[in-house]
Order: sequence, then C-alpha cells, then structure tokens
Amino acid sequence: MPEPVTSQAAQPPIRPRVNDFVVKFANVNGSGSASANGLFARSILRMGVPVAARNIFPSNIQGLPTWYEVRVTEAGRLGRRGGVDLMVAMNPQTWDKDVAELEAGGFLFYDSTRAIPASKFREDITVIGVPLTAMCNARYELPRERQLFKNIVYVGALAALLGIDPAVIEALLAEDFAGRDKLIAANVEALHMGVEHVRQHLEPLSLQVRRADEVGDRIYVEGNQAAALGAIYGGASVCAWYPITPSTSLAEAFTAYCQDLRTEPETGKARYAIIQAEDEIASIGMVVGAGWNGCRAFTATSGPGVSLMTEFIGLSYFAEIPAVIFDVQRGGPSTGMPTRTQQADLLACAYAGHGDTKHPLLLPADPGECFEMGAQAFDLADRLQTTVFVMLDLDIGMNEWLTEPFRWDDSRRLDRGKVMTAEMLEAGADFGRYKDVDGDGIPFRTYPGTHPTKGGYFTRGTSRNPYARYSEEGAVYVDNMQRLLRKFETAKSLVPQPVVRPAKGKTKDAVIYFGSTTPAMHEALEMLEAQGRKLDAMRLRAFPFPAQVEDFIAAHERVFVVEQNRDAQLRTMLMTELGIDPAKLVPVLHYEGAPITARFISGEIAQLMSLGQIEAAE
Repeated sequence: MPEPVTSQAAQPPIRPRVNDFVVKFANVNGSGSASANGLFARSILRMGVPVAARNIFPSNIQGLPTWYEVRVTEAGRLGRRGGVDLMVAMNPQTWDKDVAELEAGGFLFYDSTRAIPASKFREDITVIGVPLTAMCNARYELPRERQLFKNIVYVGALAALLGIDPAVIEALLAEDFAGRDKLIAANVEALHMGVEHVRQHLEPLSLQVRRADEVGDRIYVEGNQAAALGAIYGGASVCAWYPITPSTSLAEAFTAYCQDLRTEPETGKARYAIIQAEDEIASIGMVVGAGWNGCRAFTATSGPGVSLMTEFIGLSYFAEIPAVIFDVQRGGPSTGMPTRTQQADLLACAYAGHGDTKHPLLLPADPGECFEMGAQAFDLADRLQTTVFVMLDLDIGMNEWLTEPFRWDDSRRLDRGKVMTAEMLEAGADFGRYKDVDGDGIPFRTYPGTHPTKGGYFTRGTSRNPYARYSEEGAVYVDNMQRLLRKFETAKSLVPQPVVRPAKGKTKDAVIYFGSTTPAMHEALEMLEAQGRKLDAMRLRAFPFPAQVEDFIAAHERVFVVEQNRDAQLRTMLMTELGIDPAKLVPVLHYEGAPITARFISGEIAQLMSLGQIEAAE
C-alpha cells in the first residue's frame, strides 16, 4: 500500500476555522457518491451546525463529472459563498479545474493510491492523500463493493480530519438502512476504515466542525417536496404531468403524499387522480378540464413543457378556468442544460398564450415559501379564475435546504372565489358568466350541474359577450379584454407582497431580486455594507407587481436588478409593466448554470457602483 501523503508543501501555522468553510466533492456520475456526500452533509446538521448544500450534476446516467458543494455555516448563510476551502478530488478528468478552484491556503483531499506528479499540485495549498482504492482493494473482492464502500471510507476520513463525531454518522446509517443489519455493519466498518487511517497517519485540519445548537427545529427538505406538500395543503386533488427534469420529483412527491393523506383510512379509497399523460399538451389539457369541473388541479414542468402548453394556457386565460403550473426552471433555450439552474422562464410564463395574455407568477425564495405559495396558488387560481404559475428553479427544487417547519392549520378553509350557487340562482340572481358585477374584473362562475335549468353556459375559447354568447363584435371583444385587465389589476392586492430590507442610513441606490437568489443576495448586501456601499433592497414575491414596487423604484436614482438569466427578463417586465426608464434599471446577470454566489453579486454591484462614481465625476 502506498505511503500516505500529508502535505505537498510546507505551510505556515493556520488559525482554526470552526463551522465556517466550504467543502466541494468532485466525483463521477453513477459512482454511488451522491448518497455518501449527502450523508456527510447530514452528519454536520446532526451536530447542530447549519449547512447549505448544492448538487451540480450532468444530464446523463453515469460517466460525466458531478460536484456536490457543502457550505458549513454556523451563521446560517444558506446561499453559495463562492470559493472552496477543501476539495475532495475523486475525478481525475476534472483534476486541474478542481485544484484551480481552491482558495489559497486551502486543502486538497485525494486518493493517493496512484502517484500524481508534483506539477499537478499547487504550492499554496495543503495536500492530503489517502490511499482509498488500495484500502478497498485489500478489503473487498467485488468491484462494485470496492467502488461503493470507497465513498464511505472517504466520509470516515473526512470525519476524522474535520472533527465530525463518527457516532453521528453511524446513527444516520442505522436510520438509512433500518432493518438491514448486515448492510449497516458493512457501512460502519468502511466508515471506521477511513477514521482509523487518518488517526494513525494524519493530523486534523484547521477546518473543524464543533457541536453547536444553531439548527434548532428546522427541517432539511427539497423545494419540490415542499411544493408538493403545499399542493396537498392547498386542496389539490388532480395532477396530470409528463416527466421532465427538474420537475419530475414534484409530481412523484405529490403521489407519495396523496397515498398517505388523500386515501380514506377505512376503505382505502383514493380521493385523488394522478395521470402521467402522453405529453405536456395532454397534461395541461387534463388540468384545464379538471379546473372547469371544479377540481383543484395542477401540472409540474419546466421551460420546454411550458412552450408545449401555451395554447391551453391561453384557453385558461380567455375562458377563465383555474389551473396551477409549477415551473421548475432550468437552463435554456430548448432543452438547454436540463440539470443546471436559471431564472429564465419569466417572460415565457408571464405572457404565455396567443394574443394579449398576462398570468400571475409566484416567486418562492426557499422551500418554506414553496410550501406556502404551493397552497396559495390554488386559492389565487380560483379567485382569479386563471392559470397561476409557481416559479421554482432547479436550485430550490432539487436541492435540500434548511428551512423552518411548515405550518399546517387545520382550520384553514379553501378560498373558492366567486361561485354562484343553486340557491343564488333560485333567488333570481342575474348570472352572466363573464359579467363584471362589482368592478374588480372577476365574474361569477358555476360548477357543472349546479342547477338543472339555470347557471349553465357554453365554455369557449372564442370571443363572447358577458353572458357567454358568441360574438365577434369589436366593441364586445374590447370590453371583455379590458375587464381581463381590471382583473389583473385586482390581482396586485391578492398576490404575495414584496419584502423590503432598508439600508442603515439614507441611500440613492437600491437593488431588486427574487427567488433562489435571496440568500446569496442577503450576504452580498452585508459584504457591500462592509465596503461602505449602502443599498435599499426589495425582494419581489409575485407578478403582477404591487404598487409598492413602482414607489420603491421611484424613490431611488439607480436600481440594480439581480437575476439568473441572460436577457434581464425581470428588468424587461419592470420596464414594460411600470414604464420605468431603462437607464434607471441596471442589470446584474448570472446564467452559467451553477447557483449564484454572494461574491459574484457583491463584486458586480461594487464594480458598477464604482463605474457610476467615475462617470459622475467626469
């Protein structure tokens, strides 16, 4: 067995960094590393230290590089910081890139079974070599065992290097493999192979995990799971969907939750309908049909699916039928980068359809809001009688985030909006399906079969008068289209309102942001403040934009708009909807596919502010 390597270059003494560093795993997709890396992150959580984990993986089954980044953050910073302090380099194909990503003074952990030329290292980092392959070859006979247990061996080695209690990992293994004692024992053995090797040959690193009490009762959950549970809470009973990364796990989670929560305990009868349709067109058609029937229905998809659904979305808008679409955004255009994250479907969703259309968008910032907005979307769809989009992205949807426990209120009642009952019809109510009775643009509707002779109407996607009778008269069409605008105006007071974070002291500069950018943005604001750069900040939570948004922009000379797409789609919507001078809205754009970092945001804004000061001086 090769001699262990402890350091490629002598390093000066380094002060310990406790509960505040970034570890990145570089692996090969399909090697079984994902569960081991997740085990590493969860073990730190069990020690009471928050983590922010990001999985960056390819759109194939195996063979391509994959990365898993874990930010250990007792301060609870859940966005990406940028930079890596410890690189676990398990993929020779990406070695040079991985080594280059390390911060000066950082640590490189690698499998030292085979010798690597000194030229492949850096003088300003510390190298830790553990002969993982040799250790596993000596212990295990089957190639698959050697591969899988090597992952657990390096988790054990890292635990010893970083001060993670092996007993915590053992407890997690016992939970993961409950009832399979032999598998538990085999994994525990592999774990201690790594632990004992480090204890005998190496010294602990200056990066250390120490027990804390900063996790509290928070839960660790994916946004897709949270949104699916929110749909249950919101009264959804119909899901029609077609598989597409990164939204598939949302529909799968809804299926699992329905089996527990939408099944009658006594009879086993299912009180839900879940259909995997032949394509996205069929799935949205089923959702619209169910919505017309009075069911709360949704589909989950991503940008390419929204493109195929556009005609039915337009029908929902014009015929005024409730529907909910969870759009888990990914890199585009077309199939783009299916396993990378972006916020690039805003324009496509806000104006999906043919002709003049506008749809409400809800913009959750974390799994907690995925749950809340996942439920709220169904109330809004019923109130507004239209399609409502919940705009997740891959970063929220497919990564586990630390979030507050979801609040479930058994007294909550579904808001069905303006529904005319049989009693109202019997009392002589003047029912006009598309008639604005009180100026808010929202008409009354009836459910099929409400009354044997009254309240019926023909649902169509063509123009009609307030009583749902076919008409192509220009004045009738214009009147209906203006009513739809009044309804959209009403939506401004119904959607989630923005959240403002004022700077400490007066400032002429501001920033607008939304969604998964939020945690990195909050940290970036602190970085900028430390540099003496003050900004008022507003987090948008929905479209249409409430009146507060226009007032916020008007109160500042310059507003940075931070978003994860190339074409500044949110900025375009702000200009279009609010008539804002383009020169006032300064784009800060990130669209490489990896989640945005605090360092990127603060660096870009600082540079733009400096340029602005130079231009003003000139």
